[in-house]
Amino acid sequence: MNERITRRELLATLAKATLSGILLGAVRPTAALAESAPGLVVYKDPSCGCCTKWVEHLQAAGMRPVVHDRTDMDALKDSLGVPSSLRSCHTAVAGKYVVEGHVPAADLKRLVASAPKGLLGIAVPGMPAGSPGMEMGERRDHFDVIAFSANGKTSVFARH
Repeated sequence: MNERITRRELLATLAKATLSGILLGAVRPTAALAESAPGLVVYKDPSCGCCTKWVEHLQAAGMRPVVHDRTDMDALKDSLGVPSSLRSCHTAVAGKYVVEGHVPAADLKRLVASAPKGLLGIAVPGMPAGSPGMEMGERRDHFDVIAFSANGKTSVFARH
């Protein structure tokens, strides 16, 4: 079953999320900005528990992600330009940026607020213990959030 997302489907999903935020803003302007900006769409495997926990982390941070379960995550990551070396279990699109893996909500918010030019997205490669959604009691592995561009250039966006 190949459910590769097309650019048109992605834009339609983002437009719906944006329109929802605008409509909510007419009723609750302050809350709408915090909850709907940017359009945030999460793609995850339906059977992955840590992906669900990451979505809960985003929600606890005041975000309202639209979640889509998919079984063809590699094809999705290919279509969004996520480098193989930076891949994890779930992928999100926040505004014009790709967010790969267990990125802390604060880093995602900083990315969107700062809107750095030339970046395709940010990623937490693998599944480090203690990252959002990968809590394992007191165990906390060091991990970096890596910024990446479409031309393959990477840099450290944040250290945890």
